[in-house]
Amino acid sequence: MSNVVVLDNGGGLVKAGIGGERDPTAIVPNSMGRPLSSKKWLIADQLLSPDIDLTSATVRRPFDRGYLINPDLQSSLWSHIFSNLLKITPQQSSLLLTEPLFNLPSIQRSLDEIVFEDFNFKALYVSDCPSLVHLYEASRRPYGLLSKAQCSLVVDCGFSFTHASPVFQNFTLNYAVKRLDLGGKALTNYLKELVSYRSVNLMDETFLMDDVKEKLCFVSLDVPRDLHIARKPGKDNLFRCTYVLPDGITHTKGFLKDPEEPKRYLSLYDKAPQQVAGEQNNMDQLEDRKRSNGSKIDLAKNEFGLTNERFLVPEMMFRPADLGLNQAGIAECILQAINSCHPHLHPVLYESIILTGGTTLFPHFAKRLEMDLRPLVPEKYRLKITTQEDPILGVWRGGSLLASSPDFDAMCVTKAEYEELGSARCRKRFFH
Repeated sequence: MSNVVVLDNGGGLVKAGIGGERDPTAIVPNSMGRPLSSKKWLIADQLLSPDIDLTSATVRRPFDRGYLINPDLQSSLWSHIFSNLLKITPQQSSLLLTEPLFNLPSIQRSLDEIVFEDFNFKALYVSDCPSLVHLYEASRRPYGLLSKAQCSLVVDCGFSFTHASPVFQNFTLNYAVKRLDLGGKALTNYLKELVSYRSVNLMDETFLMDDVKEKLCFVSLDVPRDLHIARKPGKDNLFRCTYVLPDGITHTKGFLKDPEEPKRYLSLYDKAPQQVAGEQNNMDQLEDRKRSNGSKIDLAKNEFGLTNERFLVPEMMFRPADLGLNQAGIAECILQAINSCHPHLHPVLYESIILTGGTTLFPHFAKRLEMDLRPLVPEKYRLKITTQEDPILGVWRGGSLLASSPDFDAMCVTKAEYEELGSARCRKRFFH
């Protein structure tokens, strides 16, 4: 069996590696960027270099709103990944590729052309993400409910959008999939707007605001209470954090002024009230030096403060209507997806909800989802939400498992079949 390259081609990150291995060789941005101070475009892993100043960098992505819009750019990114990171020869390899649910036929044709005509891969298998997540989770617990029932509900909160997808016997039930047009990119853009309106204009700082979101945002378990705390001055405000902007001289990346600050809010959720009081007293001295009102920018030090933005941004996933989006929240999406399936599947689906995708990494995401979902689910059903050990790699690991199975070669479309039958006929082989 030849090398199988497993490519989880997300809108935000590309995860690429060799089938059969536990982790991908490369996890890189699916984009190109050009720093303000340079005329040279940086590609994929080059954007991750700690020495590069990406302040106000121009970004180009092959994906927009979850779909491939620039095949030439995607081909360039893949070429860099295959030759420089994976160091493979496509002509001697097969490819397992993931694509978004409900991908358009014209985009499918473009992908097939890139795979077979630009890179000359020997064979191709195209999969959707939910079935690979299901496969990986079922393999991890061979005697659990998931494996016995061969049924799960995969909630994939990705870069461009969120899908609630019922999977039955490794096939995604497309008729029951529900989509929420919100993902990591929309959350970053909302954070940009909030900070730019309240503090300092950071609308062009995509990479910087991604970093702020990942380090500081969390999901609130009690929004009215947390909004009340966020309005308090000084030491009583557990949410205030200060982020220092890069100056391009001593540091090229932004950073937290006090790395302990983001953890203080955890006392609301994880500790007893007397512990909180003790910690508050210890921090009095530190807090006296902090500013005492809202999100303000300190022009001298080039830094800005965050308070309620930290939990209002992820709140979008649960209450999009509050922001004027005419969409159901993630809990209602799950309910609609399950209700679209046969009633016999309902009890199993409620008990085998799997969270995957980078957006589920916000602290307390699963707990809040359970709080929102439980009142909507009939009492006779048990509710169990599983978070993957590494939600960003769940899809890739499922692909790696499939690529190493003895049946994989028979599932693929070969280059000869593609040349003889064309893209549309070959695609019927992958009908999910």
